[in-house]
Amino acid sequence: MESAIKTIVTTYLSSARGKENLDGKTFQKLVKKQLGGIMEDADSASAVKEMQKGLDDNSDGKVSFQEYLTLVGYLANAMSERKCGTDAEAS
Repeated sequence: MESAIKTIVTTYLSSARGKENLDGKTFQKLVKKQLGGIMEDADSASAVKEMQKGLDDNSDGKVSFQEYLTLVGYLANAMSERKCGTDAEAS
């Protein structure tokens, strides 16, 4: 668990490159490179832009660390539901 949290933090920080927030282009790269294996629309610029708008609580056009954590939580929850659904069907 500790290494997973470190990975989440370092992935954001390395993508942000010393800035507090991810701009649209940087967020697009992060999603495509880091989340393409678990997100269907990671290659779709328009889908990622819509996702960014949905995450952008303060409407500044950027993704803060807290907003990024919202995405991570959503993805973890979706993955958990898929795994639980699969396990329930196998029983």
